[in-house]
Amino acid sequence: MVSTPQNAIAETWISATWDDFLAISQQSEFENARCYYDSGWMRIETMSIGSGHGQDNSIVAAIVSLYGTLKDIPYISFTNTSFRKTGERECQPDLAYYIGAEVRRPTKTNQAIDVAVWGTPTLAIEISSTTLSEDLGQKRLLYERFGVREYWVIDVEAAAVFAFAVANGGSRQISVSAVLPGLAISTVEEALRRSQTEDDGAVNRWLLQQFG
Repeated sequence: MVSTPQNAIAETWISATWDDFLAISQQSEFENARCYYDSGWMRIETMSIGSGHGQDNSIVAAIVSLYGTLKDIPYISFTNTSFRKTGERECQPDLAYYIGAEVRRPTKTNQAIDVAVWGTPTLAIEISSTTLSEDLGQKRLLYERFGVREYWVIDVEAAAVFAFAVANGGSRQISVSAVLPGLAISTVEEALRRSQTEDDGAVNRWLLQQFG
């Protein structure tokens, strides 16, 4: 029986073995928390319930869905799903996608997706309402080591998008997506700005004009 550290959900990284991380993250009190692990360090966050986070999550999901559908890009999407490299790292992005003709749909279970079996997500997205510095910092390093091909951080307050191409263990900021070829990050930002004053249908119709 592993005792829960007092600062386990203090929005910070704490030292932990993989076994301790599994034991703690599976406790009922963390059922609605988001859990991360990276080579001896774990972080457990409360799940954001704010309207800003929820709205931007929905808008960004719609953008990727519309673009992939209209451009005939195969994709499989996930919301608040854990991805695991056993013994080394685990992440739970707000949104994640396998993209490309070669992708396979993971089996539906109640367990984290094993990247040794299904591969690492092509695109991982964090919606940052209170964790911007963390998402651009330590989590960015985690996703680099995980091997995603692209990583986006959505700044809810500023309606801004920080998008990074990931390769060879590092990342660089980009203005046009490579995994969703031709999608300008500025279009994502404009859709986020429009969503502050327009309903979702109006934003989607504007997106269809941009993508058509």
